[in-house]
Amino acid sequence: MRLEPAPVSEGIGRRRGAHVIVVGNEKGGSGKSTVAMHIAVALMKAGHRVATVDLDCRQLSLTRYTENRRALAARMGIALELSHHFTVERGGHNAIDRNEADEFTAFAAAITTLEHTHDVVVIDTPGSDSYLMRVAHAMADTLVTPLNDSFVDFDVLARIDAETFVVSAVGPYAGLVHDARRQRRLADGGTTDWVVVRNRVGQFETRNGRNLERGLQALAAGLGFRVAEGLSERVIYRELFLRGLTAFDTLDRALFGVEPNLSHFAARQEVRALVEFLKLPLAVPSRRHSVEEDDTGRPAPAKASRARRAARR
Repeated sequence: MRLEPAPVSEGIGRRRGAHVIVVGNEKGGSGKSTVAMHIAVALMKAGHRVATVDLDCRQLSLTRYTENRRALAARMGIALELSHHFTVERGGHNAIDRNEADEFTAFAAAITTLEHTHDVVVIDTPGSDSYLMRVAHAMADTLVTPLNDSFVDFDVLARIDAETFVVSAVGPYAGLVHDARRQRRLADGGTTDWVVVRNRVGQFETRNGRNLERGLQALAAGLGFRVAEGLSERVIYRELFLRGLTAFDTLDRALFGVEPNLSHFAARQEVRALVEFLKLPLAVPSRRHSVEEDDTGRPAPAKASRARRAARR
């Protein structure tokens, strides 16, 4: 008997209590897991109940990030914010259709568990087109796409003329997002707010940077996304991963090994600006520990908020 994965629209045609944030890009190495982790921690510090799901069955970068964070909290005896994390394991069959069916079942079970018990579900996706990636994109209330500051990465969105910046063809990932949005509208009438984030932006203004910004702005209206101020190229983002920390955490010598510097504070400001730019429609928790109020980055109390976003109508 041939096992078929469920149609993409099947998993998205019901109302959900949680706001689903999908971090996606068909280009690998764009910084998806770093962005996903920072968004999750920022929202937990704001008092929201946050779950995270790692769909990158091969690399599992977000899973490693959360494991590092949990290990550090246990080792240091500190109360770091920890998301309710799910990992969708890679199918072990020889047949692709059986693997897709198993992976879909695991993903559907995770969403069923999380959608009515958390305020936000942050989903990290693989850097390649796959059935499960498309299912996740079709479920997104907010889609965040980190894009390296390079026209090599820009190509997943569109091909443009180098002189006129006229779009000659829609890129493969933009086509995937278009299809996912259509599936979402057909399933429940919902819409997806798509935000493209320039990542690894150089410290100094360059011609390449200006041209990339020009190209993104030219594409934004046609493809239906908003362009967020980017995250700079900073070593600190790579250093934070090993300890499971984010720019919002206390980075004193005991926890991080060195004293925080200007780069750390600048990183915190730019990620804070990104979270604010998302304009997430979340209720204010009754006990708020906001990113805006927390300039020290000290861990929030472990209590979770009971706030829920009203179900999409």
